[in-house]
Amino acid sequence: MNRMSWRICGLVLLLALASGCGQKPGTAQPSGNEEPQVEQGAGPATNHQGSNNAENTSGETGTESPEQQTLSIKSYYTDDQLNELTEKEQTIRYAKDEDKYMAALETLKDSGDSELLPLWKVEFRSATLSEGMLTVDITLPDEARLGAGGEALAVEALQNTLFQFQEIESIELLVDGQQTESLMGHVELEHPMTRK
Repeated sequence: MNRMSWRICGLVLLLALASGCGQKPGTAQPSGNEEPQVEQGAGPATNHQGSNNAENTSGETGTESPEQQTLSIKSYYTDDQLNELTEKEQTIRYAKDEDKYMAALETLKDSGDSELLPLWKVEFRSATLSEGMLTVDITLPDEARLGAGGEALAVEALQNTLFQFQEIESIELLVDGQQTESLMGHVELEHPMTRK
């Protein structure tokens, strides 16, 4: 009988645990007390996202119409053999004049054409123009590294894309905020690179 009592107690305990687990989602839905607690944690984020979305929507509407500018530029890519650069017309959008350089750099990351390969699979951290010199800071992940020919084409694509802006007289290319002798170990970088 003692064994039977233990089995019954174990079974009752197991049923209590199982029924308690089953009640948690049920009580969370109808209970008014638990929902606000969950929403307090998620609510502000949702509210902020909602307000951000509302702000973005109204902000985008406000900036797109009167302030959003578009510009047609030439960006440079290569073929699958890395033989030569090919220019492609791209349209960039930017709110402030100083944002157009980052927008132009971002076009180098994706050609939008399967036959034209982008040479810049980097993270462009900043692009700042001061007294005619554009300082471009990048982060160069391992998968973005190219051979000697690819590196030379990448630097040329960067120069061709940025020097079409008449106000840029020179380009200072930094990797993680530091000057480097070479971008990927093959082609020596000039500091700064000047318009030819």
